[in-house]
Amino acid sequence: VQLQAFGGGLVQAGDSLRVSCAAAGRTSNIYRTGWFRQAPGKEREFVASITWTSGIRNYADSVKGRFTISRDNAKNTVYLQMDTLKPEDTAVYYCAAKGTGGRRDSAGDYAYWGQGTQVTVSS
Repeated sequence: VQLQAFGGGLVQAGDSLRVSCAAAGRTSNIYRTGWFRQAPGKEREFVASITWTSGIRNYADSVKGRFTISRDNAKNTVYLQMDTLKPEDTAVYYCAAKGTGGRRDSAGDYAYWGQGTQVTVSS
């Protein structure tokens, strides 16, 4: 499975931005796709995840109500719509995918990773 993330950029606080993650290869191996982020000097943290077939969503408390994860199975693409962005949302955002089993919010349980895309929110 290959993942490619894109759509990051520089925005102002309060703005919106959508990042995308396109999957290729053995996508039948994917049960769940997640977004993680890593700010300078901090550990990688869970942001949101969605199951590939049933579309069940989960969010970190820090983004709940502001971010929305969705998927387009026909395009093998997962989106993260980010609204009301804050400077503390600044990070490199990574998409990841996993099969069944393991924790949905643990980076170590995701087998496939895309390259990151930078999101910078200015105050």
